[in-house]
Amino acid sequence: MDRFPVLWNGACAGELTAEREGLYTCFHVCCHPPENAVWCAWAVGEQGELRLGVLEPSGGAFVLRRRFSDHMTVPVGRVLRGELRPAGQLQSQQWEAAAEPEQLFSAAWLRRGLHGLSGAMTCMESGMRCLALPYDPKAPFPLAELFCFARLRYLGEKAYVEFRFDEKDWPVFG
Repeated sequence: MDRFPVLWNGACAGELTAEREGLYTCFHVCCHPPENAVWCAWAVGEQGELRLGVLEPSGGAFVLRRRFSDHMTVPVGRVLRGELRPAGQLQSQQWEAAAEPEQLFSAAWLRRGLHGLSGAMTCMESGMRCLALPYDPKAPFPLAELFCFARLRYLGEKAYVEFRFDEKDWPVFG
């Protein structure tokens, strides 16, 4: 079992452990965030990052236990540390507007689904293309066929549905 510090603003706020279990890596996080808020734990590696999930309060601490396949962990490289980040918070400086989001992809099915959509935002993270499409609960769901891959996120005050795609334009659970 490997142990790593979990950092918040450069200070240690807890511990991340990682243990191999067959074709999977099991992550366990236990920490004491400085504020009462909803937090996500991240594994930060030499080559990328992996969002582990939202921490849950338990016995005076915040904890998380998740298992990921090699498909998800190999792109991260050797784990260096854990990090706490506010849940749902996206840093707007990494995102940029995509006037024609279909031009970001080569897969014909995806280009067709994105054609004519406006207000899209995009960025690259850990070798994946992130695509945020405006979300209105009163309007049809964008890319409805990929509903199970979507995450509701906010850029500033505006709601978006975020999708992640690998280098072959396949959706990735995020």
